[in-house]
Amino acid sequence: MLKKILKSYDYTLIVAVILLCTFGLVMIYSASMASAVQRYEVKSDYFYQKQKMWLLIFTLIFLFTAFVPYKIMQFTKWFQVPMVLGSILILLGLIPFGVIVGGAQSWYQFGTLRLQPAELVKLAVIIYLAAVYAKKQAYINQLNKGVLPPLIYLFVICGIIILQPDYGTAFIIAAIAGTITLCSGLNPKSILKLVIIALIVLVPLGLVAKDKILSEKRASRFAVLENPFAEDVVNKEGFQLANSYIAIGSGGVNGLGLGKSVQKLGYLPESHTDFIMAVIAEELGIWGVGFVIILIFYIVLRGIYIGLKCRDPFGSLLAIGISSMIGIQAFVNLAGVSGMIPLTGVTLPYISYGGSSLMVLAAATGILVNVSMFTKFESKYKNKQEHIEKKVKQKDGNVFYI
Repeated sequence: MLKKILKSYDYTLIVAVILLCTFGLVMIYSASMASAVQRYEVKSDYFYQKQKMWLLIFTLIFLFTAFVPYKIMQFTKWFQVPMVLGSILILLGLIPFGVIVGGAQSWYQFGTLRLQPAELVKLAVIIYLAAVYAKKQAYINQLNKGVLPPLIYLFVICGIIILQPDYGTAFIIAAIAGTITLCSGLNPKSILKLVIIALIVLVPLGLVAKDKILSEKRASRFAVLENPFAEDVVNKEGFQLANSYIAIGSGGVNGLGLGKSVQKLGYLPESHTDFIMAVIAEELGIWGVGFVIILIFYIVLRGIYIGLKCRDPFGSLLAIGISSMIGIQAFVNLAGVSGMIPLTGVTLPYISYGGSSLMVLAAATGILVNVSMFTKFESKYKNKQEHIEKKVKQKDGNVFYI
């Protein structure tokens, strides 16, 4: 049995994750050497060593979630209730006790260790919505009974995150939840009703809070997109994006060579976190960028495929939710670095430096691999059973298996 289970794992997905994490570790070392010495006055391999530690923890979490059956998360109240209440409480705790980073009070700090609880909440939302909608399949198109109640939890979560304020993370969580909801089995008529309800609720709230949402600082982020090199913004809001453009443009097709980035030498802020793709483009050119995008794209597409193949509604929605989380976060990061959308401070999955996002990705990827394994294993078992049943013959009222 164990041998059959091990054969059912999706090793191409596992290899893609290993390649991304290994490549990310190399690029973190390259991108953070100068900033580690100049800004933090530590050894040049400081962030590299810390990321190695996080990757070790990543491996342990990944192995645990890849081997423990994902189905225990669906029907166990001891798991779901603490998860829902805990995610709300840790976000509420940020209001009095959170540390402000990047203009948002969205971090807990324990000595030198920083944790961003919103990353954990992303996975909690996926698990909760997948479990609830899987149970409500019989009446999923009854909006007041099937879809709307779980969205109250989402509304509370996003509301707390917006108060920090962290609009980027709130948008990502809402987009993930929207993807799961749309894939939960709703018919087109129910989807239209849900969109109308969302507009009725969100438009008035947006009008009331428009001064806070479109504050001068946030409005300037949109203005930067038009021309980050303008004299009035190049030394302010446009500084990061302008240097990101310079890095990407300097790399060209083949890049300047691994370790030879100029922009990481104090010009490009957050070169090992939010803007690590700009350093990849500068050093490795289009080949390095293409390598990362293709692997992330493969993981997302593979996750969607797993969701489509899975016959269990809970497993299917889990796979789609996790795939959407990875895909949406990657898009937001890459679009911000390339100036397609305003900067939001979102890291690049598997590549950027950071503990909180990496631990959540470890758990999420492990669950995705677990869903894939059970889907493949049960499919083989069921096909074998169906093959046996076709060979059943009736003779004198007796059943014989041949």
